[in-house]
Amino acid sequence: MSSHLTTHVLDAAAGSPAPGVDVVLASASGTAVLAEAPGSVIAHGTTDADGRLEIGPEELPAGDYMLTFLTGEYFSARGVATFYPHVTVTFTVDVADDGSTRHHHVPLLLSPFAYTTYRGS
Repeated sequence: MSSHLTTHVLDAAAGSPAPGVDVVLASASGTAVLAEAPGSVIAHGTTDADGRLEIGPEELPAGDYMLTFLTGEYFSARGVATFYPHVTVTFTVDVADDGSTRHHHVPLLLSPFAYTTYRGS
């Protein structure tokens, strides 16, 4: 079995994967997102030597979720100042007509003063 959700963190400033980034998966209701309050934690983990992480259960029900990357700790461990102590990406899991949900991949391209994310495959 594999996780329904994966991520890959790349350190653009170093030009390499970002190992050792702690990541938290939480549910996100509209109220929690608007109040910038964390939802209930579903899972947490740390990126491997290739900057990759499978996180969460085999299947995520439809709804809104947040992946929070603890980027401040990652950069601090490398002696690098950063503007972003953490990066939170909020996304939606939809259910298809047949009741299934697809795998979700949420990559993060990171530098000390910028980041980019997109819906991966």
